[in-house]
Amino acid sequence: MSDSSASSTSFAPVASTERLYALDTLRGVALLGILLMNILTFAFPMATYFNPNVAGGNSGPNWAIWFVQYVFWDGKMRAIFSLMFGVGLLLLTERASKRGADAGIADVYLRRILWLLLFGIIHAFLVWEGDILYPYALIGLALYPFRKLSPKALLIIAGIQIALLTGASIAGGFEAKEKKQKYEEAAALKKQGKTLTDDQKAALESWESQLRYIAPTPEQLKKEIDAHKAGYVELFKWRVKEVSQWHGMPYYSPAMWDMMAMMFIGMALYKTGVLATQRSWRFYGWMAAIGFLLGVPLNAVSTWLTWKVAFDPVQTNWTMASYQLGRVAMALAYVAVLQLILKAGALAWLTARLAAVGQMAFSNYISHSLICSTLFYGYGFGLYQRMERYQVYGVVAAIWTFQLLMSPVWLRHFHFGPLEWCWRSLTYWKRQPFRIRPEVAVTEPAAPQEVLVVDALTPAREAAPEGEQPNREPRAAEAAAAD
Repeated sequence: MSDSSASSTSFAPVASTERLYALDTLRGVALLGILLMNILTFAFPMATYFNPNVAGGNSGPNWAIWFVQYVFWDGKMRAIFSLMFGVGLLLLTERASKRGADAGIADVYLRRILWLLLFGIIHAFLVWEGDILYPYALIGLALYPFRKLSPKALLIIAGIQIALLTGASIAGGFEAKEKKQKYEEAAALKKQGKTLTDDQKAALESWESQLRYIAPTPEQLKKEIDAHKAGYVELFKWRVKEVSQWHGMPYYSPAMWDMMAMMFIGMALYKTGVLATQRSWRFYGWMAAIGFLLGVPLNAVSTWLTWKVAFDPVQTNWTMASYQLGRVAMALAYVAVLQLILKAGALAWLTARLAAVGQMAFSNYISHSLICSTLFYGYGFGLYQRMERYQVYGVVAAIWTFQLLMSPVWLRHFHFGPLEWCWRSLTYWKRQPFRIRPEVAVTEPAAPQEVLVVDALTPAREAAPEGEQPNREPRAAEAAAAD
């Protein structure tokens, strides 16, 4: 498919197909992007994600990859993915409102979120403890009442959350300093053979628990490595403890607000047309320039300072205080750059494939876990702790290539990805159309379709009315398959 034809069919300013194409492309970029970070927690102990001194190498190309990761990737792709989750709520309710079905859409939304919650629990306990579906579902339960707020109100809420997260990081440094002091006092008494009080025992446990995710002790590291190199049953036992702790975090914890703030921003950007290439070239140019000029220096300085303090658990709270502002700025800059590419109709051969990946985001996300757990864990090929940091990105490139090639091919024959179809059928408690029938696989351009996107993980389509054939996947996916 040529660039010119892509422009004429996929980039019309107000067409519904163009809005779907832009959103799916953005979702596809975010989905592939988060694998750049997630791959580290498959291949190495959890603390390696933040601290290269733990495993995977900390010099030469390994150090360079770590630095680039934190400046340009970490948190940014997750931020974009969270943007899209917020957008999904608006697309669902907006479509229902146009059809006069406001009263019933809340039930549909709630059922989909509750099924997502269950999928997240299954994924976290049985496959990978780093699951993001569960917290997304929890946040989604609270998101619905905010759907009618103005963009300004949504941005104010998000701004307050980001400011509070920044303040929490600074306060966390002082809290960590106090914890460390109590730990050292209790450790000294224990070394002298004295009996510790319950508070002193708690001080030891609290600090050691905090160290585990930044600078684990050799004993902590060995337990984690042994679990991942063991068979499935032993790893499952280890995972149960990890997931139970993660799922037991308060609903209002900073980790939840990290994602929720970006969902509010996504809702605001959708309402103002920013995510659908509807703003001017000048607007996107300034959005990208300001985002990069603010985000790159903030991220670079904080990352360098964190390295200089040798990942000290106390000082990292302060050196990373600008993390939230830097990641939001960079995420918005990436969004702006993609909108410019889409407005220009450039790289259509790539954006069409990215859109197909985004349309199958749920299935592709879970496939990341299945592929990587099989490659790295002991019950699979056992590559855990056997590669250097820079080498694991060869695995990322291979997975990217596979999904960019196969997603459009799949969508040429099926209306949804397999998990998208399953999720949608469960939500409506009715088997949804799945395979595209040969008689409707026309070669002439189809009329623009209206699309229902429920959340960041799947742009699910409205079911066809009784007696009518369901429409095909968007022309963007067909173009990618034909390339």
